[in-house]
Amino acid sequence: MQFEVWAPQAEQVTLHIRGAEDEPQGAEGEQGTTRALSRDPYRGDGWWSGEAEAADGTRYGFAVDGGPVLPDPRSRRQPDGPDALSAVVDHRRHTWRGGWAGRGLTGAVLYELHVGTYTREGTLDAAAQRLGHLADLGVTHVELMPLSPMPGRHGWGYDGVGPWAVHEPYGGPEALKRFVDSAHEHGLGVVLDVVHNHLGPSGNHLPAFGPYFTDTHHTPWGSAMNLDAPGSDEVRAYLIGSALAWLRDYRIDGLRLDAIHELHDRRALTFLEELSAAVDALADDLGRPLFLVGESDLGDPRVITPRAEGGLGLHAQWNDDVHHAVHAAVTGERQGYYGDFARRPMAALAKTLNHGFFHDGTYSTFRGRHHGRPLDRATVPAHRLLAYTQTHDQIGNRARGERLGALVGPGLLACAATLVLTGPFTPMLFMGEEWAASTPWQYFTDHTDPALADAVREGRRREFAAHGWAEDATPRQGHTEYIPDPQDPATRERSCLNWEERETGHHARVLTWYRELIALRRARPDLQDPDLAAVKVAYDERARWIAYRRGDLRVAVNLSDVPVSIPLGRPVARLLAAWEPVELPGRDGVLTVPAESCVIAVAP
Repeated sequence: MQFEVWAPQAEQVTLHIRGAEDEPQGAEGEQGTTRALSRDPYRGDGWWSGEAEAADGTRYGFAVDGGPVLPDPRSRRQPDGPDALSAVVDHRRHTWRGGWAGRGLTGAVLYELHVGTYTREGTLDAAAQRLGHLADLGVTHVELMPLSPMPGRHGWGYDGVGPWAVHEPYGGPEALKRFVDSAHEHGLGVVLDVVHNHLGPSGNHLPAFGPYFTDTHHTPWGSAMNLDAPGSDEVRAYLIGSALAWLRDYRIDGLRLDAIHELHDRRALTFLEELSAAVDALADDLGRPLFLVGESDLGDPRVITPRAEGGLGLHAQWNDDVHHAVHAAVTGERQGYYGDFARRPMAALAKTLNHGFFHDGTYSTFRGRHHGRPLDRATVPAHRLLAYTQTHDQIGNRARGERLGALVGPGLLACAATLVLTGPFTPMLFMGEEWAASTPWQYFTDHTDPALADAVREGRRREFAAHGWAEDATPRQGHTEYIPDPQDPATRERSCLNWEERETGHHARVLTWYRELIALRRARPDLQDPDLAAVKVAYDERARWIAYRRGDLRVAVNLSDVPVSIPLGRPVARLLAAWEPVELPGRDGVLTVPAESCVIAVAP
């Protein structure tokens, strides 16, 4: 087979091949064959290639200028971890169980899932056994958190390396294919979270091969990916090739792009435009819908504006403004970025429901400057914005990883779910929220480098010490709270879902409510109307209620601890759903909603 690698600064590149994965592996250089690669005249400057006997499972690596044997930058599999040899993957060996026409974003309900904590087994095969729950719940797409190889066994996935490969402890490439097959058989699309803005600090060998990174720009994680400096053509092709491989070789339906605001790129034709064009072209070739969802902190509608209209061409983006507005309204928290939303929480909710962004050129006290850009409601459909009450970031970046259910009662949880699932945006859930999971979701790592493990542990403790949290791993005098040790296996264990609690107490009641809301969203076209301007909102800041109209539907949400009277503006024909029992309003259209409750009704 043909082996190739980009190493533009090398004087020589050597291919090292060993036996397949079931053959014994010795120390470096003790067995296998080597072959000097030649400069490839057909691939352009910096490419080296050569042929050698190999098959699925064959281990191999490259040595640059007599240096150590390193994994392939485009490795499809790292069976022994990020620092070890790569393994050949022959995608033709997998037999897909059926056809798949694809599933686009319009009308979608997404479900964010972390493979390592969705089940205690922490594998793709174990997660696949729970897909029936998601099909019954009514979601349409599973969004997997990153799967690239990372140090150790367990982590969030954002410290991954090898963006073409699947983390081996999760099951490797074949397990991902089995998962996708099973999801598609349940009618579920699959979205994969990919990280293009940085690679993890351990196991990242790209700098030995070429200028994959640049010091021209910096990110919170170090040097930025080289998207605009010399050599950036190949770096862009590397990342785009990885993205297309997930969509093509694994039948993934869409990609979530992590923190696109950290993709520093000053070229006229941006990386994101190139990527979106390549994904659209692949969708045409495959004959099924494919999409890109960006995580963006920019508040800029150009991210989701089509390329032909001067935008970047992403199909959707996460909208943290919705989360912040809902969270501030139901919890009363005011710290950090919640401060902008907590001054008038009902007004903040109303603005996001009707205009998409809360910060659309307004002043942000959290940032100390104006932020965002107005969204043109006449041209941007609401389904291009994803809304949620909980995500891995918003839970896991709290000191103790508390879910919303640890902060408020079931009634306010039901209200928050109603605001998202009956709102105009594409809803997304975080695993377990549908039954008010009692398990936290904490920050955990499994770094094999002791120095890096200590640095991560100490850095997280210092980050929260200023807020009254103990810097050691156990409570001490004067402190009632402490920071969980990310490296302690118990931190990951605490974060695993407890599936048994779904059927008991308030967990079962919340689960029933989620199912009811998702079924209503699917059955009622008014709840999928993408016209933001058509959402008519009323609210009372002091009384803490908000009501809005979606076509013939009326949604009323009472966040206060006492019953309130909410004028719906016209008579109601019948009630479609209510968290607490209510009576139909009279001819005046005034609905009495119990404390911490919500109602969905339909007009005549």
